[in-house]
Amino acid sequence: MNILSKINGLDDFKKLNLLELKKLSSEIRKFLIEKVSVTGGHLASNLGVVELTIALHKVFNSPEDKIIWDVGHQAYVHKILTGRKEQFDTLRQFKGLSGFPKIKESIHDSFETGHSSTSISAGLGMALARDLKGEKYSIISVIGDGALTGGMAFEALNHAGHSKTDFIVVLNDNEMSISENVGGLSKYLNRIRTAPTYFKVKDDVESLLRKIPAIGESVVRTAQKTKDTIKYFFVPGIIFEELGFTYLGPVNGHNIEDLIEVFKRAKNIKGPILVHVKTRKGKGYSFAEKHPDKFHGIGPFNIQTGKKLKVNSSKTYSEIFGEILVKLAEKDSRIVAITAAMPSGTGLSLFASKFPERFYDVGIAEQHAVTFAAGLAANGIRPVFAVYSTFLQRGYDQIIHDVCLQNLPVVFAIDRAGIVGQDGETHHGVFDLSYLRHIPNLKILAPKDGKELEKMLEYAFKQESPIAIRYPRGVSEDLCIDEKNNVDRAEILRKGKDVCIIAIGKMVKTGLEVSKLLEKEGIMTTVINSRFVKPLDKDTILNEIKNIDTVITLEDNVKSGGFGCGVLELLNENGIKGKKFKIFGFPDKFVEHGSVDVLFKEYKLDFKSIALSILELLKKKEI
Repeated sequence: MNILSKINGLDDFKKLNLLELKKLSSEIRKFLIEKVSVTGGHLASNLGVVELTIALHKVFNSPEDKIIWDVGHQAYVHKILTGRKEQFDTLRQFKGLSGFPKIKESIHDSFETGHSSTSISAGLGMALARDLKGEKYSIISVIGDGALTGGMAFEALNHAGHSKTDFIVVLNDNEMSISENVGGLSKYLNRIRTAPTYFKVKDDVESLLRKIPAIGESVVRTAQKTKDTIKYFFVPGIIFEELGFTYLGPVNGHNIEDLIEVFKRAKNIKGPILVHVKTRKGKGYSFAEKHPDKFHGIGPFNIQTGKKLKVNSSKTYSEIFGEILVKLAEKDSRIVAITAAMPSGTGLSLFASKFPERFYDVGIAEQHAVTFAAGLAANGIRPVFAVYSTFLQRGYDQIIHDVCLQNLPVVFAIDRAGIVGQDGETHHGVFDLSYLRHIPNLKILAPKDGKELEKMLEYAFKQESPIAIRYPRGVSEDLCIDEKNNVDRAEILRKGKDVCIIAIGKMVKTGLEVSKLLEKEGIMTTVINSRFVKPLDKDTILNEIKNIDTVITLEDNVKSGGFGCGVLELLNENGIKGKKFKIFGFPDKFVEHGSVDVLFKEYKLDFKSIALSILELLKKKEI
C-alpha cells in the first residue's frame, strides 16, 4: 500500500501510526528524488529533514502552530505534507511551486525565507506578538548549524533567552551548510554531538535529594551553587543554556519515535527551548550522501548515475573567475580570497587548493567578510570577496562604512548578478547596481564576456580603491573584443546614426542582437559596451550620442537607481536635452521564479521585445 498517495493534507497525515510514518518517510524520499531529478532543486537538504518534518507536523498543529524554516530550501517535505504534493511537477518553474516557503502559496507557510540565519529573529517576533495578543500556540524556528554561524542568529538567540517567552528553536545539525562548515561553533557542535546525556541525571538526582527530609532542599541549593562550575566540563549545549535556553539533545534526526518524544517534551516546557537534532544531509540517496554540496542545488539529473542531464562544455563565469584569480595570485603574493561558506559556488575551490594559507572561508557571515576584507586591505593585503549579489546585500553598511569610507582596495567579485532563475525573488541579483552606484569611492564594472572579466580583474588589482565587478550566473559566450582596447574605457561595438544603445554586462550581447534586428528595418544603431557603471566614460558616451536623437540603455538590474539612471544623470548634468530616452531593466517589483529565458521574455527584456519597443519609440513624434 502506498501511503503517500493517500496524503492530501495534514488531516490525512495525522491519522498515521508510527509504523506508517516510517514507511511514509521512505516513500517521501523516493518521491523527492524522482521529482527533483526532473525539475532540479534543493535535494540533499530535503532528504535530510524527512523524519524531522514528519515529527514536527505530528506533534504540532499547523497552521495554528507556526513553523519557520530558516533559508527555506529544506521545506519540500513540509510542502508535501501540507497539500502541495500534486504541484511538484511544477517545482521552481514559472508560475509553478516555489522552492521556498511562500505565504501566498499556503496558510502553512507562516514566514517567507530565502536567506540564511533569519528564522530565530522572525520566530521570536511572532512569539512576542502572540504574547501581546494573549494567544496560546507554539512557535518553532528550524535552523541549520551552518545558518547558526550567522551573527544575526546569535543576536536573536541572545534576545530570545532574555525574553523568557515560550519559543522553540530546532537546530538541524547536519555538519553542512552548502559547503563544509567552518569555525568555532562547528567545532563546539562536534564536541556535544557525542556528549553524555545530562538532563536525566540532573532531574533524577534533584528529585531524589528533595525527598530527603530537612536536608534535601539545602543540598539542592548547595549543588546549584557548584553546578555552574562543574557543568562546563560535561554538560552538552552549555552555550545555549547560558543564553537562557533549555537545551534538549542531541537527538537522532532520523528516528521518528525519538523526535516525537523530544518535541512533545519541548512543547510542555516553559520558556525558550533549543532542540538539537542530528541529521544526515542527502540521506537515502547515496550520491547525495557522498556529495551533499553537489546535490544542495542541482539541475535535472539521472537517478541511476547521479549525473546532471545537461553538461555544458563552456566555462561558467564563476569558473573563469576562479582560474583567473589563481593566475593573478601566482604573480602577486598579496592577493587573498574570501568566501562566506560558498567556495564551490563562487569558483574559489581551485584557489583554496592552490593557496590554502591565503584562502578564508568565514562561514555564513557576509557582514564579517566585508569588514574582514577591509582589515586585510588596511594592512597591505589585496583581498577579493567572492559573493552572490543577493547575499552581498547583507553586508551593505560594512561596504559603505568599513571599505568605501576608508577608500580601501577591496575587490568585490559579485557572482549571480541579474536574474538567476528558479530560486526566484530571494536570490535574483537585480539590486546591486542600485545599492552600490551611489557609494563614494567605489568603481563598478560589468564584463560582457569571460575574456573581459579577465581584463577587469587585472585592472582591479592595479587600483588603490574599492572595485566591484558583477557578472551573471551561467556560461560565458565570448563576443568580439578589441585586444588593444583597455577596459578602463567604454567600447564602441557598432556605429549607426539612428539609435544609440548603451548596454552593460550580459546585456551587451542583447544590444548587438537588437541592433541586427533593427538593421533589417533600415535603422542603423550605435552599440556601446559601457563596461563601467561608475564612473561612466563621459567622453565616449557624450561624443557618440551628440548626433543621435534616440538613446537606449540596457541592464539586467532594476531600473530604479540603476545603470540607466546613471546615464540619464550624465546627460542632465551636461545639459543634453531633446533626446528620446528609454531605460530597459526590471520594473519596481520582486521578480518571481522561472527560467532566465522565460523571465526575460515575461518582462520584455529579450532582444525581440526590446527591438519592437524601440520601433514603437521611434514612431512617436513627441519627445
